[in-house]
Amino acid sequence: MSAKDKSSEQKRLVYREFGADNSKATERAVPDLPPQQQNIRVQATRSGRKGKTVTVITGFQHKPETLAKLLKQLKTQCGSGGTVKDDILEIQGDHKQKLVEILGRLGYKVKISGG
Repeated sequence: MSAKDKSSEQKRLVYREFGADNSKATERAVPDLPPQQQNIRVQATRSGRKGKTVTVITGFQHKPETLAKLLKQLKTQCGSGGTVKDDILEIQGDHKQKLVEILGRLGYKVKISGG
């Protein structure tokens, strides 16, 4: 089998419904609300993280690109690592007070939840 046959075999389409491209139809519709219309919860937790404290920020209604930019800004100001999981931001360490101040300055309605 030649290289040309292998490349055409890998590009072979088995089944497609409703026209040429469905990527826009299958994307998740996420409203990108302004910060003033969002209620954000900040909580420090250890559960499921092998005893390591993580600050969890929930309640965002942004697109993934916007969340990634916001996470980068928060990680820089806290001086720690973090990640985005299903519209939830996780910052390593206990940074509740600092994150409430930062998000408040950005225009979000923020509350500390949990103990």
